[in-house]
This record gives sequence, structure tokens and C-alpha cells, in this order.
Amino acid sequence: MKVEALIFNLIAVFCIAAAVVYGFWAQEPIGTTALALSAGLTALIGGFFWFVSRLIDARPEDSKDAEIADGAGELGFFSPGSYWPFGLALSAGLMGLALAFYYPWLIAIAGAALLLTIGGLLFEYYVGQNAH
Repeated sequence: MKVEALIFNLIAVFCIAAAVVYGFWAQEPIGTTALALSAGLTALIGGFFWFVSRLIDARPEDSKDAEIADGAGELGFFSPGSYWPFGLALSAGLMGLALAFYYPWLIAIAGAALLLTIGGLLFEYYVGQNAH
């Protein structure tokens, strides 16, 4: 994660430099504020990655002399066939439409649909025929 931290922190430094240059050159506060906030957000992500990289063991990606075979092995469990992501996308799209047109009744329906599909995706392998 050290590489990711370095990438995000370098982007933050660039955004700070761009905000300073843009602020003096353009004399326009909105762009300068946007660049400064972008620097803050990327620094936040870079700081998180840096903090996590100190807590976990070094990964093969962090070593300069690592081979491809060093990263071999099981990466985790991924569902081979689940319909919950499709339902989650539909309910998220419905929520986007409800917020765009500001229909409070549709926001409530989409919120319930989102909670249902997130719960279904989260607990898919803990209930029913897929329970271990």
C-alpha cells in the first residue's frame, strides 16, 4: 500500500501547487477552492493508505524484486452467480432518479429498496441454501 499512498500524496502535492499557481494567475476563487479541496481529499486517501501500510505486512506489490508467482494464491471468495448486484444497481438508479426530480415518496421507496438489496447482498451466504 506504500505505492498507493505515494501516488495519492503526489497528486495532493500537485493539486496544492496548481491551486497556488491558479490562485495567483487567474484570481478566481472557485477554481482555487476546488483545487484546494481536491488536494485535501487526495491527501486524506493518501494518509489512510500510508497509515494502513504501516499496520499490515508488506505485500508482493510493495517489493521491487517480487515475482508474479509471489502474489499467487487465493485472493478471497467471489460469488459465482448472484442477482443481488443487479437489484442493487436498479435500486441505486431509482434513488438517483428520485433525488434528481426530488420525489419524496420515491426517495422513501428507493431507500427501502436499497436497504433490502444491500442486506440481501451482504447476507447472501449466511441464510438459505447457501449457508455454510
